[in-house]
Amino acid sequence: MANQRNFNEEFSDTDERKYAYNFDWIIRDYLLKRVSGYLDLNCPTLEVGAFMGDMTSQILNLFSDLTVLEGSDTLCEHLSKKFGTEIRLIRSTIENASVSQKFQNIFLVHTLEHLDDPIGALRSIGSWLTENGRLIVAVPNAEALSRQIAVRMGLIESNRSVTSGEYKHGHRRTYSMDELLSDVRKSGLRVVESGGVIVKPLSNSQFDEALESGIVSEEYVRACDELAREFPNLSASLYVVLQH
Repeated sequence: MANQRNFNEEFSDTDERKYAYNFDWIIRDYLLKRVSGYLDLNCPTLEVGAFMGDMTSQILNLFSDLTVLEGSDTLCEHLSKKFGTEIRLIRSTIENASVSQKFQNIFLVHTLEHLDDPIGALRSIGSWLTENGRLIVAVPNAEALSRQIAVRMGLIESNRSVTSGEYKHGHRRTYSMDELLSDVRKSGLRVVESGGVIVKPLSNSQFDEALESGIVSEEYVRACDELAREFPNLSASLYVVLQH
């Protein structure tokens, strides 16, 4: 149950995996470039779930009026020290949040898969949008090429499996596009665009190692992202642009 979870522990690295890799922030950078045309840079913006604030910094490069909703007290203290008055900080889970302001742009990136009630959360977040506002949702892709390879190597049971390491980090499901769109439809929100970011032949840790060693270049990553436009089902992350 949600009230049994400790959000101050779920973001800790484990022996099995890190909570976040450098490649995660590359994905978010490409995501922002992909969806920026749907967003109003001069309007109030909300980030739901911020972790250590790496994407918060990326968002602040585009949006000056930023509010952050974060459920971990420990992370909120870190974010407050890191950003100070650059952001407005709401210390709450989505389920318990009292949000009176409406936002033109809302980001829910690699967070939906952590939630006990994703459909209810999408409904709540949708109620925080302005009439013409846009909600950007991104999730790790169950059918990413690297994940399909891992299944065939016997490392995970199926594309949609939640590994023990992922579960310790708060993952409660692994989304394919059809499952993501199903939850969106049930929430009552409308899809403006959907797609994938960066075709992913390597795991996050392998991408980090390959980039650090020079085996993989920035041009290679860019080419993988171009391929994601044609083959979103093989991409690292799936995204949807939503509105009322």
